[in-house]
Amino acid sequence: MPAGLFDGLAGILIFSVSLPATRLALQGFDPLFLTAARAAIAGLAAGALLIALRQRRPKRGDLASLAIVACGVVIGFPLLTALALRHVGAAHAAVFVGLLPLATAVFGAVRGGERPSWSFWALSMLGSAVTVAYAARNAGVISGLGDGLMLAAVLVCGLGYAEGGRLARRLGGWQVIAWADLLSLPLTLPLTLLWMPADPLTAPLPAWAGLGYVSLFSMLIGFVFWYRALARGGIASIGQLQLLQPFLGFGFAALLLGEQIEPAMLAAAAAVVACVAGARRFA
Repeated sequence: MPAGLFDGLAGILIFSVSLPATRLALQGFDPLFLTAARAAIAGLAAGALLIALRQRRPKRGDLASLAIVACGVVIGFPLLTALALRHVGAAHAAVFVGLLPLATAVFGAVRGGERPSWSFWALSMLGSAVTVAYAARNAGVISGLGDGLMLAAVLVCGLGYAEGGRLARRLGGWQVIAWADLLSLPLTLPLTLLWMPADPLTAPLPAWAGLGYVSLFSMLIGFVFWYRALARGGIASIGQLQLLQPFLGFGFAALLLGEQIEPAMLAAAAAVVACVAGARRFA
């Protein structure tokens, strides 16, 4: 199997549940509390992991990159998507998630020094167009504010992915997200306490389940696989796997919620898989 492919697919599989889990968590929690709490829980777990495995501290020169990762994927993307999901549905948000591979590849070229071929860019844009076109069919009501928040989320997330993938070559895949979560803790833990609901135990069980998933899987475990994949297989090349994320998300919706899978989804997914394979070949 090509370098990083298995890890990349595992990461995307985990991330594909993030938006539905966020919607569940928003049934009982405010977006600000949800953003701070998921990062704080991940930070505490990451700190325990770093101590237990006796990991060396990052060098001073790595702190700026870790700050970019933290701003992009620990705070920025979760906050912006949580705010956006108050105005748009998960299917609508999938329109913008389909642009993540392109954003990651662009920032990979800017920050990581990667120079994919023109064939790669053409296939990447084609795959993004197919994904967005399909997701737009199920997008629901359009919200200017929600769309703007999701676009901002995609940009900061693409930067965080690319910067983390570049840094993972030196620190290791899981160490990058663990240090980013831990370094965010002095901010996220106080904010969690500040924004905590007066009686959090009144939140429904699905909201707690959603919070638990986005805290441990979306904020930590998924990145263990994802950053290792970006470091091994290349930011632009592995980043194309994100084109599969909306379709995996729809698949989970069918499996868990009984939503119907239509033939158009299978056709679009097949076209995207072809684009991913081609883009990886020319990356």
